Amino acid sequence: MKRVFLIVLDSCGAGAMPDAESFGDVGVHTLKSCASSEYLHIPNLVSLGIGNIDGQSFLGTVENPTGAVARLAERSMGKDTTIGHWEIAGVISPNPLPTYPNGFPEEVLKAFEEATGRGCLCNLPYSGTDVIRDYGQEHLDTGKWIIYTSADSVFQVAAHEELVPLEELYDACHKARNILRGKHGVGRVIARPFVGNAADGFKRTSNRHDYSLEPPAQTLLDAVKASGKASIGVGKINDIFAGIGTTEYVYNKSNANGMEHTDHYAAQDFEGLCFVNLVDFDMVYGHRRDIDGYAKALSEFDAWLGTFLPKLGEEDILMITADHGCDPAYTATTDHTREYVPLIIAGPQVKPVNLGTRESFADIAATVAELLNVEYKTEGRSFAAEIL
Repeated sequence: MKRVFLIVLDSCGAGAMPDAESFGDVGVHTLKSCASSEYLHIPNLVSLGIGNIDGQSFLGTVENPTGAVARLAERSMGKDTTIGHWEIAGVISPNPLPTYPNGFPEEVLKAFEEATGRGCLCNLPYSGTDVIRDYGQEHLDTGKWIIYTSADSVFQVAAHEELVPLEELYDACHKARNILRGKHGVGRVIARPFVGNAADGFKRTSNRHDYSLEPPAQTLLDAVKASGKASIGVGKINDIFAGIGTTEYVYNKSNANGMEHTDHYAAQDFEGLCFVNLVDFDMVYGHRRDIDGYAKALSEFDAWLGTFLPKLGEEDILMITADHGCDPAYTATTDHTREYVPLIIAGPQVKPVNLGTRESFADIAATVAELLNVEYKTEGRSFAAEIL
């Protein structure tokens, strides 16, 4: 194969993993919750066979799907973006990244304050929209950072764009990333800029940036790059992999913008991998528990997919998957949910086969490496021979 387009529908889970309860999740199923909305309309995904995936028949099965499908289990001990993407790219994480249900210790905050010259507010697990509502005015009055976390391994820094220039916020997050290593090595430091006022409400902007921990081992991206092929990151990909392994990258301002970028690369003559993350599913709809919004976003992606599939060349492969769940109907928390993920594979040479439930997201990395004739060792098992 010449090109692989690997698209992650961020948080589009396919049902609770057997160990979901140990992660605090019971009966979760992101896709099923979206199917409860009148706004879900995904005929292209259904034609490809998404409803034929184990446990997804409620979406509608088809007798002759046009794509290959599978359900993937996560072997890594986590349910976050970083670990999920690392596993998709071939690196399995047996140990969870640190989380802070009671906030970060004084040693971390003191080091951050000394490095940045500003104090800190909040320091609790919080919803991103709620935290700027509750602390936005105090931040404007004092100039202190709003620091918060979640059930995931994240250190989030919120600041008003009119008070703190984006360059200062990004620099502060770089400094936090250098502080948060070793036992406090969180998966991501996230810059969360916002605008607005207390009277009319505060609103987060699209200028978010993630600063991830470096992967603990070589990833598929490294192998593709080392082979001399293109390793293109669209959306959060470059941030998630700490800038390691990409030959070029572009950020998204929205799902629609990410799909535009994918169209752009499809029109280019490159050989290698185009790895795409569409984060709005998670950030805008999943965490905000917006079932209808999530369903509409999936429908918008499906409509775009109908225009993208004809652009695939004879030696192109499209893979659509997810990195974890974020069930918009699960009200016990507003955090990610421990779920299987779907995998849909399309392309002129793809055989419509159901691969069942597979043991690891890392099977994607093993398969992509084989498809692109790239040397890469991973615990994942390739299914390339089964789909061609």
